[in-house]
Amino acid sequence: QVQLVESGGGLVQAGGSLRLSCAASGLTFSMYHMGWFRQAPGKEREFVATISRSVGMTVYADSVKGRFTISRDNAKNTVSLQMSSLKPEDTAVYYCASGSIFPMKVADFALYWGQGTQVTVSS
Repeated sequence: QVQLVESGGGLVQAGGSLRLSCAASGLTFSMYHMGWFRQAPGKEREFVATISRSVGMTVYADSVKGRFTISRDNAKNTVSLQMSSLKPEDTAVYYCASGSIFPMKVADFALYWGQGTQVTVSS
């Protein structure tokens, strides 16, 4: 069974930083591209960042570019999202995803999803 488990969400003040982690199991982690998506109440799930399976190429949504950094550790089967200069509009449930298509900028490209972790940025 493939499992993706997010952690690290919480409440943070605007301008602060937060690091999300996603632990994968049940799959050959290094064979999959990884990504982060987020969904705010009443809105569609949107792309945040993705990282390739091989050389670790990264692609970011324009809204987070320069503030967020995605990384992966294939030895630990984890992918992380370092979030800095957080804004209230970053408030959402953040989901970890894995897939076979890169860049994984569309939710439909994801093969597996985590349960999500809540990130709340206060003003």
